[in-house]
Amino acid sequence: MFDFDRIIERRGTHSSKWDNIAKLSGITAPDAIPMWVADMDFAAPSGVTAALTAEVNRGVHGYYADTGSWAEALAQWLKRRHGLTIDTAWVTPVPGIVAGLGMVLQALSEPGDEIVLFPPAYHAFRKIILANDRRILDAQLVNQQGRYAMDLEALAKLITPRTKIVFLCSPHNPGGTVWSPDELKALARFCADRNLYLASDEIHCDLIFSHAKHTPTLTAAPEIADRLISCFAATKTFNLAGAHMGALVTSNPVLRKKIEARVAAANLTSLPSFGMIATEAAWRTGEDWLNALLVYLEGNRDLFNASIEKAAPGARSMRLDSTYLAWVDFSGTGLKPDDVAARVAERARIFASPGPQFGPGGDTWLRFNLATPRPILVEALSRLDEAFADLRR
Repeated sequence: MFDFDRIIERRGTHSSKWDNIAKLSGITAPDAIPMWVADMDFAAPSGVTAALTAEVNRGVHGYYADTGSWAEALAQWLKRRHGLTIDTAWVTPVPGIVAGLGMVLQALSEPGDEIVLFPPAYHAFRKIILANDRRILDAQLVNQQGRYAMDLEALAKLITPRTKIVFLCSPHNPGGTVWSPDELKALARFCADRNLYLASDEIHCDLIFSHAKHTPTLTAAPEIADRLISCFAATKTFNLAGAHMGALVTSNPVLRKKIEARVAAANLTSLPSFGMIATEAAWRTGEDWLNALLVYLEGNRDLFNASIEKAAPGARSMRLDSTYLAWVDFSGTGLKPDDVAARVAERARIFASPGPQFGPGGDTWLRFNLATPRPILVEALSRLDEAFADLRR
């Protein structure tokens, strides 16, 4: 029913993933393969295409009226997919989760305040914190048998009176770790005891592989609802990054009023119709597509893991329970990070995300986007095999 093997030509379509390779990586080869930004190479669910086509055919594209159906679609999706019940009144639409986190920073902290990150962590967190004149407080994750864990005892020693907000990636990007209910409870208790706000970015929560289960932070720790902002979106799940729509969810009306004041101050209360239509349609019609996608992505993950560790002896891919972003440690190869990066970029002609951009703990790592048709993945793996061939002699 869903042909994820179909290769869709994206070059020359204003695709950041494909058309910005040379600009951002310096790889000028015409056959370069992008495995960097979290953007899939698959067509979106047919229900999304149908909804957008109907809007285009209507031919009148005026201001969007938020009648409540978008928040209702999100609420129904969260209930159906994750067993989470929210009130639609808790939902604030924002032009993407990162932009929304910028609003959270402005609403709940002051310039010079400290924001906790658990690196290696999504690089856009670091950018938005620094761009808002806040300071980053890094609480480096611990690699425990191929899975990340939070060291809250170490974090407790770093907290100061200027520490205001904790940013959590749940599931984790780039590690693909799915936090357990106990881990989320412990973090929630930590925040409550120290009067910290918790922003839980759950944009990858639908991309969960078999034998793993995502627990929304609000489900794991409802007792901290008054200091919790949960972030959801359809964009990663259904390959709609260009829609730039996300949702901030909080049951605390005082908190919500502060955040919405920052949204209004940036004149972002007028919502983009195409983004709202596309993401609502995805939540309402995309579940069968998503179920099929997860099976396909799991196959890509297993193929990649087996191949990369064979191609580059000593390389290890972290156990990926979520996302489609393989996080690979090359420290065991004996190669210097610059050598690894050069082999991938120059010999394999592959643009992977460099580990250092994710903060402390990422120096010997690269992140590879596996959400591409298998023929492209197979070609990429063949090139990686050649790039590290001398290690196997």
